[in-house]
Amino acid sequence: QKSMVTAKFYNSKTTHPQSGKPLELECESSVDSGVSWIRQDKSGTLHFIVYISTLSKPTFKENQMMPSHFGTFKSGKSYRLTVKSFKAEDEGTYFCTVNYNQQLYFSSGLPAFFPVTTTAAPVKTVPPTTQGSQVTKRDVCLQSHEAETSKEKELNFFCEIFIWVPLAAACLLLLIALAITIVLCQKTRRRRCRCKRPANGKPKMNPKVPSQQI
Repeated sequence: QKSMVTAKFYNSKTTHPQSGKPLELECESSVDSGVSWIRQDKSGTLHFIVYISTLSKPTFKENQMMPSHFGTFKSGKSYRLTVKSFKAEDEGTYFCTVNYNQQLYFSSGLPAFFPVTTTAAPVKTVPPTTQGSQVTKRDVCLQSHEAETSKEKELNFFCEIFIWVPLAAACLLLLIALAITIVLCQKTRRRRCRCKRPANGKPKMNPKVPSQQI
């Protein structure tokens, strides 16, 4: 489906604006009902520029007369906007709009930005290494072996701590339990020794005194 309105550079060879030079933009509409030009800046804010009527009469912001910075032209269904001296504040994405049958139609955005200049990154020169600063593969292997040996020692030390500390604690608990058991046994034996029994195993009975009959 063909778009109702299209925005493009008037000169087909133009790809981007040039500082201080004019830039012509063209809006082609499928209906002849007047066109508005709008610019969207880098922050996304929309700025109304001009409305060009079917009678080629431009109406700028706040009913100003044609400023010296812009120019307009109409030919048939083609509406042109000219930025006479393009500056950094003119950069942005340009749209043209058409109000037809109580509907507003937008063209696709036409980016107008200065070309990005890229600077080559400085090349870092690596100073030549002297013989004394050269590191051989053997040195690297020795350093890595020493590092691995120190790590193994640390791991062994921590392993010994994790093994011997619980064993020592268990031994201490066993000693405490043994000491408590010995003390309890001694107390029980003392209680038994206090209760002496006769040699025949029967308790000593007092002889009965016969009662006298009257």
